[in-house]
Amino acid sequence: MESDPVLAQRARISAQVKLAKRIGYLGLLVAIAAFGIGIATSFSGGIVTIAVVGMVLAFVVLPIPIVLGYGVRAADRHDRGGGSFH
Repeated sequence: MESDPVLAQRARISAQVKLAKRIGYLGLLVAIAAFGIGIATSFSGGIVTIAVVGMVLAFVVLPIPIVLGYGVRAADRHDRGGGSFH
């Protein structure tokens, strides 16, 4: 039995979306932790740099997998007969 190439591609995209979300949320976590450390200390240049890099990473990486994740879930829902594309 051959697998559906569309479903296989959707599974690959879903796996990449999960990885990208983890990277983006990790950047956000690093930024929040660095900001907390900065509040507790004196906001040294290194802490500020880490916080900014974490935020930039999250802002650059997260939007794409969030949107693609919604698309993959909508396509799965549509294939199961629920919902529609708008």
